[in-house]
Amino acid sequence: MNNIFDTLKPDFKGDIDTLDATLSTYSHDASLFEIKPKVVVYPKDAEDIKTLVKWVNANKKQDPSLSITARSAGTDMSGGAIGSSIIMDFTRHMNLIKEVTPDHAVVMPGCYYRDFDAATKKINRYMPAFTASREINAVGGMIGNNSGGEKAIKYGKTENYINSLKVVLSDGNEYLIKPLAKTELEAKISGNNGTEFEINLYKKLYALITENNAQIMAAKPDVSKNSAGYYLWNIYDKATGAFDLCRLIVGSQGTLGIVSEINFKLVPTEPFSNILVVFLPSLDDVSKLVTEILPFKPDSLETFDDKSMILAVRFFFDFFKQLGFWGAIKLGLQFIPETWMTLVGGIPKLILMIEFTGQTEEDIKKHLVEVRDRIAHFGFHMHIAHSSGEADKYWRIRHESFNLLRKHVKNKRTAPFIDDIIVKPEYLPEFLPKVKALLDQYKLDYTVQGHLGNGNFHIIPLMDLNSPFSADVILELSAKVYSLVHEYHGSITAEHNDGIIRTPYLLQQFGENIVKLFQQTKNIFDPENIFNPGKKVGGTFEDIRKAIKKQN
Repeated sequence: MNNIFDTLKPDFKGDIDTLDATLSTYSHDASLFEIKPKVVVYPKDAEDIKTLVKWVNANKKQDPSLSITARSAGTDMSGGAIGSSIIMDFTRHMNLIKEVTPDHAVVMPGCYYRDFDAATKKINRYMPAFTASREINAVGGMIGNNSGGEKAIKYGKTENYINSLKVVLSDGNEYLIKPLAKTELEAKISGNNGTEFEINLYKKLYALITENNAQIMAAKPDVSKNSAGYYLWNIYDKATGAFDLCRLIVGSQGTLGIVSEINFKLVPTEPFSNILVVFLPSLDDVSKLVTEILPFKPDSLETFDDKSMILAVRFFFDFFKQLGFWGAIKLGLQFIPETWMTLVGGIPKLILMIEFTGQTEEDIKKHLVEVRDRIAHFGFHMHIAHSSGEADKYWRIRHESFNLLRKHVKNKRTAPFIDDIIVKPEYLPEFLPKVKALLDQYKLDYTVQGHLGNGNFHIIPLMDLNSPFSADVILELSAKVYSLVHEYHGSITAEHNDGIIRTPYLLQQFGENIVKLFQQTKNIFDPENIFNPGKKVGGTFEDIRKAIKKQN
C-alpha cells in the first residue's frame, strides 16, 4: 500500500518516521490530551521546512487533513504541540546555537533553553524570560507560547527579547521578520521589495489593524501578562507608525508560520541572589503587601500555597533521589524553623518569596532588609535566607509540587486546564477565595503556585480522567473560573497559551467581533489552514472532549 509521505522522501533531507512507537510518543505533550499523528518529521534545516510546506500545499487537495504542527521539547501544557497530521520536531537537528555576543544570540528553535543559557552565561549574559520548566523546554516553545516565568515581574516576557525571526510562511518561503519603521512599512506595502505573498500579507494586516484599531486596543486584557488570542494590539504603534510582526508571531503557537531561526536580545547576568520569605496566614492583605513591595523592584515575587508545602513535607523522601542521602538530610535540617513555626502557628495559606539579584551579596542583603522593614507592620513571620542553598529549598517546593502531585495520588492524574489565570494583584483578596470556592464545589485535590507580583496563578487539579464525568467537570469549571476572570478584567492565560484547552474560551474572553478578527488574521497568514489547526482559532469544546487522554 502506497503511503502519501513516500512522495516527500526524495526532497526532504531530514528524517521521516511513521513507526507506531514514534507516533505514540508524539501523541501527547504535557497537557491532558492525546492525539496520534500520521507522521513525525525531523528537518535538517530551513530548506526542509520550506520543502515540507510546499509539499503540503501540493497534496492538500488529495488529503485535506494535511497540516503541520511545529514541536520542540513537547512541554506545552495546553495541547499546542500535538496534532493529527504531521508533527515537525526541531530538537534532533535544528538545535544549534549559531552565535553569541554580548548584545544578542542567534539560535535554532530546537535548542534546549538549558544549553542556550549555559552558552550565554559563559559571557555573563542571559535571556531572562525563562520558565519553571527551563531544564527541559526548548526555545522554539518559548517563542510559540510567549513564555514568561519567575523573572517576568522585572523583565517581562519573551516578546521583549526578540531582535528578529526567520519564519517560513504558508507560501513555502522563508522571510526575515523584524520591527519596521513607518517608512520601511510604507515601502513594504507599496511593493518595492518582497514577494507578492509578503506584500499582500503586510497590506492586509495593516488594513485590518488600522481599520479596527480602537476596538482592538479596547480588547487588550488589563493585566501585565497575556498569552490569549493573537496580539493584534502589540503590532502597530499609532503614534510612530512602527510595525512589528515579531510581536504577533511570538505567542501564536505555530499557527501563522514556522519559526526557523531566532535572534534574541540578551541582558547582563547578576552573580548573586537571595530571597526574603514571607508566611501569610490569610489572603486578606495580599494586595496591600504587593503594593508595598513592588516599588523596591524585586527580580521575582513568587508564591506557593499550603497544599504545596504539605506535599513537600509528606513526600520529602522524593528529594533523596535527587540530592542523595546527605544532601536530603541537609535540606531537611534547613526546614526545622518552618516545622517549628507550623507546629506553633499552623501552616500558612501562602508562602511568598521575594528575590533580589545583584553584583554583591551586601547590596542584595540591603534590599532585602529594606523590604522586610517596610512590610514589618503586617506582623507576618519573615525570614531572609542565610545562603543560596537555604533559598533553594523554597524554589524546590515551588518547582517540584506539580511533579509530587502527579506521582503520589493513585488513580488520578494532573489535569492542567485552569493552570494560568491572571488578574491584577489588587483583586486577589476577593478573587482567590472565589476561585477556591469554585474548586471546592467539585471536591478536587489541587495545588496553587504563582507569580504574585503579576497576579498570575497556576492551579493544577488532580482528576480521574477515566470517569465519564471528567470532561463535563473540566468544561463547566473552566467556564465558571473564566467568567470570574472576565469579571475582574483579567486573562484566561498569562503565559501557557491557548492550545486545545483554551481556544474555545476565547469567545468568552474577547467577544465575537475580536474572535472574527483573529480568524481574519489566521486567513491572511494561512489561507489553507496548514499550520497547527484548531489552536487560537477553530477549536471547539468537542475537540477537548475527544482528545482527553484516558488513564491506563
